[in-house]
Amino acid sequence: MKKLLLVSALILAPVFALAAGGSNVKLDNIQVDATNHESLQRGMQLYVNYCLGCHSAQYQRYERAARDLEIPADLMMEHLVFSGQKIGEQMTNAMDADQAKGWFGAPPPDLTNEVNLRGADWVYTYLRSFYVDESRPYGVNNVVYPNVGMPNVLAEVQGIQRKGCGQVPMVDDSGKTVFDTLTGKPMTEESCEVLLVDEGTGEMTPAEFDQAMYDLTNFLAYTSKPYLQESKSLGVKVILFLLFMTVIFYFLYKEYWRDIH
Repeated sequence: MKKLLLVSALILAPVFALAAGGSNVKLDNIQVDATNHESLQRGMQLYVNYCLGCHSAQYQRYERAARDLEIPADLMMEHLVFSGQKIGEQMTNAMDADQAKGWFGAPPPDLTNEVNLRGADWVYTYLRSFYVDESRPYGVNNVVYPNVGMPNVLAEVQGIQRKGCGQVPMVDDSGKTVFDTLTGKPMTEESCEVLLVDEGTGEMTPAEFDQAMYDLTNFLAYTSKPYLQESKSLGVKVILFLLFMTVIFYFLYKEYWRDIH
């Protein structure tokens, strides 16, 4: 039994390490919402305009997204399909994998299952954590994924972000926020790893950019489980059916055993 547990731990260790992204950074928490179609529509627009050129979503079809996100097919083709593809095709791009490896060190990953792999909190925090680093080939680095080979394609909307000093929430060894026992308020400490956006360098305010990255993450969460809402709906129907049949079987049982007792 001990050997079986040890083997299982060794098998799962790389999975947990990959999901963590190799970083101990405290992640910002968000709650994705597959029923918020407006957020999902904005997220898809961001994905098509800023991500799809490098990152495919090959397990997602335009037609399925249009139906689930309540986007009319003609508007989808006019505003969200730029590659000459048909609406029934998968969301792929024309980037050559060998050339991409030369440009970025590795081919950009497909993002269909990225939220399944790393989690929505990781993706959301990563998208907002690029900062200026002149030592890197593209002049930027990322707090969540240090030395990543990806350029900051969202810099024009976010603005130039640099590291600076400021107050950050104090956390314990387990990563939980520390609260003052007298006031009940979160405790803070000085850190020079704070990310600060240079004012006037981006098209969006910090709050607007945070909302945009939520929308983008929400869309990626949808692509990782496009069947989620259907599964929930079906699950409710199955439970109601089982409850109904339980009542029928109960009275049937009583009828069969009435004369015996």
